[in-house]
Amino acid sequence: MKNILDQIVDQKRIEIKQKQQQTSIEDFKQSSFFTQKVRSAKASILDPNKTGIIAEFKRKSPSKGFINQHANIKDVVSGYEQFGASVVSVLTDEDFFGGSFDDLNEAKQILNIPILRKDFIVDEYQVYETKAIGADLMLLIAECLTKDEVFNLAKLAKEIGLEILLEIHSEDQLEKVNEFIDLIGINNRNLKTFEVDTEKSKQILKKLPEDLIKVAESGISDPEVVKDLKAAGFQSFLIGENFMKNENPGNAFQEFVNQIK
Repeated sequence: MKNILDQIVDQKRIEIKQKQQQTSIEDFKQSSFFTQKVRSAKASILDPNKTGIIAEFKRKSPSKGFINQHANIKDVVSGYEQFGASVVSVLTDEDFFGGSFDDLNEAKQILNIPILRKDFIVDEYQVYETKAIGADLMLLIAECLTKDEVFNLAKLAKEIGLEILLEIHSEDQLEKVNEFIDLIGINNRNLKTFEVDTEKSKQILKKLPEDLIKVAESGISDPEVVKDLKAAGFQSFLIGENFMKNENPGNAFQEFVNQIK
């Protein structure tokens, strides 16, 4: 029986084939965003005037269904930026996470900080697409890519000016880190079982290359956990559901930030 990650990747490959019939890579290269220089997530995370938090806009998840179906993205992400987010992450997967390119586009219209496209990138077509829709940073998930695939996708992303966040979950995925990666995230949540374990993340952290920005991802709801992970050596924290489950995610973000100062 396939786990949820396998199901998502299978669906993503079907989507890509359908999209290729409508929009070509050459079409992407004509986008107004394609030649623009991206905003650096690395620089924004290291900015002492910001929190280091990658604040996520997420309408739903495969495990919990809708979290905040009717949230207004401009209201949410403007709150994130106002109260110190370093980066905003926007889900663009529609079937499993309720995201869309429209969400990312609306965020792009008002934000002055970098945007991470959060999706399941498995094909070069999506790399060009990511730049064309205005994202600054692209997620690669080691769990669903081979070492060579991570290398080729990251290399292409760098060639067209994107930054790359590589997400890993286990020590055996460290071999997939390469010279084109800018940030490395350790997902506290196992994508196959959805169990959360921050202690395991701290153990993997000790084996990461020193020159990469380290991001703790998923399952973070307690400001004390952020303090603990920061003390362990993490520089950034990807948090979404904890804010999005509130009626006003921007206010929830502000309250969280006040507790980690």
